[in-house]
Amino acid sequence: MASCLTLKKSNCKNCYKCIRHCPVKSIRFSGNQAHIIEDECILCGQCFVVCPQNAKEIVDETEKVKVLLQTQEPVYVSLAPSFIANYDGVGIEAMREALKKLGFADVEETALGATMVKTEYERMLKEEDRDIVISSCCHSVNLLIQKYFPNELQYLADVVSPMQAHCKDIKSRVPNAKCVFIGPCVSKKDEAKRYEGIVDATLTFEELTEWLKRENIELNTESKKDEYSKARLFPTTGGILKTMTQDSPKYTYVAIDGVENCIKALKDIEDGKIHNCFIEMSACIGSCIGGPVIEKNHNSPVKDYLEVVAYAGDKDFKVSQPSNLEMRKHFDFIKNNSVMPSESEINDILRLMGKFKPSQELNCGSCGYNTCREKAIAIFQGKAEASMCLPFLKDKAESFSDTIVKNTPNGLVVLNEKFEVQQINAAARKIMNIRSASDVLGDQVVRILDPGVFVEVLSTGRGVYDRREYLAEYGRYVEQTVVYDKESRLLICIMRDVTDEENEREKKESISRQTVEVADKVVDKQMRIVQEIASLLGETAAETKIALSKLKESIKDE
Repeated sequence: MASCLTLKKSNCKNCYKCIRHCPVKSIRFSGNQAHIIEDECILCGQCFVVCPQNAKEIVDETEKVKVLLQTQEPVYVSLAPSFIANYDGVGIEAMREALKKLGFADVEETALGATMVKTEYERMLKEEDRDIVISSCCHSVNLLIQKYFPNELQYLADVVSPMQAHCKDIKSRVPNAKCVFIGPCVSKKDEAKRYEGIVDATLTFEELTEWLKRENIELNTESKKDEYSKARLFPTTGGILKTMTQDSPKYTYVAIDGVENCIKALKDIEDGKIHNCFIEMSACIGSCIGGPVIEKNHNSPVKDYLEVVAYAGDKDFKVSQPSNLEMRKHFDFIKNNSVMPSESEINDILRLMGKFKPSQELNCGSCGYNTCREKAIAIFQGKAEASMCLPFLKDKAESFSDTIVKNTPNGLVVLNEKFEVQQINAAARKIMNIRSASDVLGDQVVRILDPGVFVEVLSTGRGVYDRREYLAEYGRYVEQTVVYDKESRLLICIMRDVTDEENEREKKESISRQTVEVADKVVDKQMRIVQEIASLLGETAAETKIALSKLKESIKDE
């Protein structure tokens, strides 16, 4: 059976909000996407309501209804009594007028069917010997019992819902009619599909509103109270009980709303703690007027309750009560395919999540599961991933970053915008001869470093990179990089100790200077020697010239 809820994968941001609010944890995460598990879902619609990305969508049947309207058969609307809360001040006559413009043959209130259902409940409590009776009007509650509490199916009233009772009644009066239910509920779409031949299509109030807008049809805001309309109270908490004559001395009459409270009550029934009760159960807090498609941003519990009460009459609708057989409905156990892990398999998964002892099982619920063990079971069943454990991821990330910070040879100092030291690693403490981080954490940076560069970076927003500084008080040379992280509003200073490099450079420069000085002295000395040699050579050359000249002259004379 196709799901009534679908997922826009591109919109899922993997925030786990849907699983946190899902009362039966019927959402699976895979590939950073949420997936609804159809055979476990009770269609309460909470994931649709809370999703911040609007990634959950209700299957729209507007086009299906338009196709019905194009046929020769008359199409009737069964309008949920919560409409008065969704459409402020709009009565049944105004709704009928607007919906007839869309092509519907007529519009009736589902509260007519509710009257039949409450009458059958009264008969059941008087004539049948039952210990506990749970109302079966809410399909999500029915699914909850069918899927998770099969032992309690015996207590679920085997009676059709008001929607089904009303649509059956319409079709008995108009044999060729088609019926469309309009209400605030996701699960009614599923109920219509599971029990074929009764309801032909369902629309939510949101779908109807969009359709009316597209057709430029406005709703009039006049509503007249009818004294014969007591069943209009059905969509409120305890609304079924308000319409019933609670005169059976054997039974205590109780109303419960919200899936969590329903689950608690069902567990008490399972444990044998409850007897002789008629229990009205509603999956939604506030009952139907708190439904997931009481238009998403419209829900106002007190105002909506007052609207319903003001519109409801003091007497029952005048209806023709069907036979007991016509009101019967059978509920089957719906099995899911989940396999439970063994204790050793659970412990193996807990260790994978970094939970090596019970004290590490924080049960914080950030992953959406109530306990770490529930989460481990979900991982085994393929519904969750270890990475969904936020404390585990946080510890892993911190461990990873701490390993880097602690083992990097560079000094690291982190300041807030008040220039107070927030973090300092061992390398930085070594550079500045600081015994312990606690000696400076929370103190002004001026205690250990010149704050000038930090003031400059914070005021300009531009980082300083590889600036060589001499820390005179520590006798150290460092290459200093200072940046400002706007998101975390922190100043980060990275210092590379270059003292040895600087000393080596100065040593080389000293050697170079000495070499140059020696070279200059050698050159000077060599120049003096050359000059002296040249001088001596000059004198010898002169004397030789004179001697040769005399020799030449003497030869000529001869």
